[in-house]
Order: sequence, then structure tokens, then C-alpha cells
Amino acid sequence: MISKLPKWVEYCAFVLAMTAGFVNGIGLLGFEHQAISHLSGTATLIGTDLINNHPVKLAHLVSILASFFGGALLSGLILKDGTLSLGRRYDVLLIAEAALLFGAIYPMANHAVFGLYLAAGACGIQNGLVTSYSGAIVRTTHITGVITDLGLMFGARLRGEALNRRKLVLFLVITVGFISGGMLSAVLYPALGALVFVFPGIVCVLLAAIYRFNMHRTRIRLKSLGGDQTRG
Repeated sequence: MISKLPKWVEYCAFVLAMTAGFVNGIGLLGFEHQAISHLSGTATLIGTDLINNHPVKLAHLVSILASFFGGALLSGLILKDGTLSLGRRYDVLLIAEAALLFGAIYPMANHAVFGLYLAAGACGIQNGLVTSYSGAIVRTTHITGVITDLGLMFGARLRGEALNRRKLVLFLVITVGFISGGMLSAVLYPALGALVFVFPGIVCVLLAAIYRFNMHRTRIRLKSLGGDQTRG
């Protein structure tokens, strides 16, 4: 249950959702106006272009999808499973995400589409950092499922059921974070262009450093108690 999630998950969910909203905002505001943190619209356009015979656009859209898939594949390769646990190599994936975001700056600044593919791969990595814990699934690169769950929760509340307040807070945090990221991109992208990828990249690096520090501190504490229970 989400009520069993550690408190730090909410803080991380907000920051990651804000990062994804920021990156997606850059994609939408950029020269291709391409959504890159989720694939629903991209998949629909792939279907329409298959019928309308737009091979160049089709290749671009398939590349976005493949890049996102590749990022998620990397997460699956590095993480042993989806269970949320201190000690897993989330920091490695956050550094990989940051590297792709930094790598997207030059091609995006020169209107080269492969910059979008790097950014989509970064979003795939982040979405692959799925925090599933005791049956709870948290996504941070899109909010379709979050809004659906909120609707279901309030529908059940109208039916007389009690609200799960922890779940409500978590989903609201993700929603506000994603929207905030879009707002930041709208403010910073017109002034800085592709250089704004520096900001979400730095956020990923800082999160990785904080995570590594906390994991090290926890291991020291556990060793002093007679055992290391974090998982690699």
C-alpha cells in the first residue's frame, strides 16, 4: 500500500515530476514541438502516419518511441526489480539521465532532431525508475494515470468511502510538480534556449549525490547495529 511508502518518496516524486514536466515543456516549446516525456500522442501519430504515408515523420516518431524504450530498458537492466529499496542503483540511472540531458543541449541548439531522442531516452530512464512498493506504482514522467486515480478516489469518496490521504497527497505532489516543471520551462526556454537542459541535468546529479550520501550514512548506521540491510 502507498501508506507504507517512506516519506522521502514524496519529495523525490515532486522533484522528478518537475524535472519531467520541465523536459517535456522544452520539447513542446522547441523547434519540433515534440512531447518527449510520454508516448501516447506519439504512438497515435505513428498510427496515422502509417496510413497517411509520411515516411520521414514516421521515422522520427518511431525514433522517439525507441529512445524512450531504450531508456526504460537501461533501467530494467541496472535495477534487479521494481521494488523500492534503499541501496539499489538509482544514483547510476540518475547520472545516466543527466548525461543524456546534457548531451541533448548541442544538437537541440542546432535544431538537430537527435537531441530530442537523447531527451526521450532520459525520460525513459526516469520512467523506468518506477517505484513499485507493496502494490503501489508511481509514475513521474506523465500524469494521465495520476489524474485517473484521483478521479477514481473522489468518485469513491462521493460514494461514501474514505479517502486515502497519503495516496491523495502523493498524487497531488506529482501533479503539482509536473505542472511546475512546465511553468519553469515556459519562463526559462525563451531566454536560454536549449541550454535550459542544464537545469534538469543538474537536478538529476544532485538527487544522485543525495541518494548516495544517504545510502552511505544508512549503511554506517546499520553496521553499527550489527548488519548491513541495504540492497545493491
